[in-house]
Amino acid sequence: MTAFGVNVFDFGAKGDGIADDTAAIQAAINYTAERGGGRILFPYTKGGYRIASLAIEEYNGKPLRAQLMIPPGSANIYLEGEMPCRMLNAYIVRDLESVKNNYDPTCFVAPGEALGSMNTRIFSDWDAPEEHDGTARPYAILAAPEGTSCKGKFSAIQFSISNLDFRVPMRRDKMYPTESAVNLQNVSRVHVEDSQFALTENVGDTVLGKELQKNPCHTAGLVLSGDQNDDNVLRNVSVQGFRYGIVSGEHVVSDYLYIHNCEEGLTFHDCSHLSVFNHIVAQHNTVIVSTTDIDLFGMEKGKCNVEIGTVNFECGTGFKPAVSQLVWGVRDADGRLHGSLRWHKPWGKKEFPTLCTESFKVERF
Repeated sequence: MTAFGVNVFDFGAKGDGIADDTAAIQAAINYTAERGGGRILFPYTKGGYRIASLAIEEYNGKPLRAQLMIPPGSANIYLEGEMPCRMLNAYIVRDLESVKNNYDPTCFVAPGEALGSMNTRIFSDWDAPEEHDGTARPYAILAAPEGTSCKGKFSAIQFSISNLDFRVPMRRDKMYPTESAVNLQNVSRVHVEDSQFALTENVGDTVLGKELQKNPCHTAGLVLSGDQNDDNVLRNVSVQGFRYGIVSGEHVVSDYLYIHNCEEGLTFHDCSHLSVFNHIVAQHNTVIVSTTDIDLFGMEKGKCNVEIGTVNFECGTGFKPAVSQLVWGVRDADGRLHGSLRWHKPWGKKEFPTLCTESFKVERF
């Protein structure tokens, strides 16, 4: 043990971006769960922590589909990187001139600095199977197994993440991810801060001559707790490049979200109890706020009571990737949203297309 919590290096992690650190990180998680909880420290490394193992389909007969598992039980586990993530490096559209000068202003990479090396990264390079059934469980880097408590089928009581950058692969032959980053639908209480959930490849790249494509797989950057949860808190969280950026339920309070290049940025399945999002910065998303069309990942559709203080957005019209140019600011085809939202667009045409009822009040800031 370190002076405060445990260190993944003490369990054999290398953090060099080459060695497979899956077993070492899982050992640190298991040890922490067995002792009743605690902090697991990930020291900063330029290489990052490579997760290369196959996902585990089941745990004790319950669905899991994750490379790393949060053990069932009452342990309060906290994963913490060494420093807060530098966020906007997830929003990446390289151009030829920037590459010639060995500098990318859109992701704040200094000359000679590798993409993403400024954050404490946990990245997967496993090619997850394609799953086109949206009601099925997604493959993810990290998840808790399905449990038996409440509608959310919780198996773990509380889990926290801070200062970590989770990255999933976007294969150049597909130009979309087949894996989600973190799935916490079976954790009752969730705290996430100063963290990012993104892709390992660029979403719009004039150098490669490719760009992000519409995703047939129901991938998500971050899935929060399922129905009948309690106490979900987000602060300074970024998602980029997934079909769903953040999938949310009830009892959620968020202070600041970056949402980039997602087909559905913030999507709700059921919020019987109020969820509050204070400010969202949304750039180049097909839909910014939505409700689920299906029982996404097995979570039932329900009434969604939501207050969104402000959304500051850019529509992405005329820019790559074409798949994430704005179509709807709010899309609620079933009329399940109840609450309000204020939007602000700093330049260009001042419009925020909506498909919702009067139960969800939308106005310009």
